[in-house]
Amino acid sequence: MKPRKASEKALVAVVQEAYIQGISTRKVDDLVQAMGMTGISKSQVSRLCGELDERVHGFLSRRLDGRYPFVWLDATYIKSRDGGHVVNKAVVVAVGAHEDGHREVMGMAVGPSESYAFWKDFLKDLIGRGLDGVRLVTSDAHEGLKTAIAETLTASWQRCRVHFLRNALGHVPRRQHQMVAAVIRTAFVQDSAADARLPWRETSDKLRPRFPALADLGPTRRSASVD
Repeated sequence: MKPRKASEKALVAVVQEAYIQGISTRKVDDLVQAMGMTGISKSQVSRLCGELDERVHGFLSRRLDGRYPFVWLDATYIKSRDGGHVVNKAVVVAVGAHEDGHREVMGMAVGPSESYAFWKDFLKDLIGRGLDGVRLVTSDAHEGLKTAIAETLTASWQRCRVHFLRNALGHVPRRQHQMVAAVIRTAFVQDSAADARLPWRETSDKLRPRFPALADLGPTRRSASVD
């Protein structure tokens, strides 16, 4: 492939960014002309976007070499065009810490919902691409995801602190979020699990009269004394 000129690179960048943002071909043509470049046809847009699709596919299907001791899994929902309609779709992402110290996005997939079957297929695809050596998986407490992790990976699991805090604050009036979050975070800055249990139990006891549902998320007095 011949190297592109600067003007051609600018055109490609504009078209591909517009494609990612879901802008129509007509509006892309208007934007290109506003930049002082010639108009662009639908076939040219398709060709340029096809190049982008190939790069994305290559990234998402690449071989995962080495070991990834720590893996983070998360999902979000986005609006997507599907059959002429705009619908919500789940986007799941896996991030891994490689044994050599760097962190990378290992994979991403889009599906109709964040279901057990979708998560399991996603994890099996990662394993098929070489995911190995996983010791700890961090995610939210989605039951389907937890089951998929247990069935596909021989690793420990822990709940994501951000998701836990977000769920916990759902039991508290918004005006109290900052104060309650600061109190809860004291448990997360301890040096060990044993050291964290005591402040977490004390925090639960203090908050129970005002926010009983929040306090129930914490350990009981009996579990707080167990190493």
